[in-house]
Amino acid sequence: MNFMNNLLAAFGLVLVIEGALYALFPDFMRRAMATMLSMEEMQIRISAVVSAVVGLALVWLALG
Repeated sequence: MNFMNNLLAAFGLVLVIEGALYALFPDFMRRAMATMLSMEEMQIRISAVVSAVVGLALVWLALG
């Protein structure tokens, strides 16, 4: 049950951070979305994989 609580807390934290970014910097987030729409699919995939690996490393460091 502890894993599920941690997973739920992590998901909630992602929503808080993302919501704060949209609330504090709406123009920047709009430009970021427009930039993503103009990117090639492979660029988006590579960015997503790099982001996931960095996020996993941060979680590993925090919990290790």
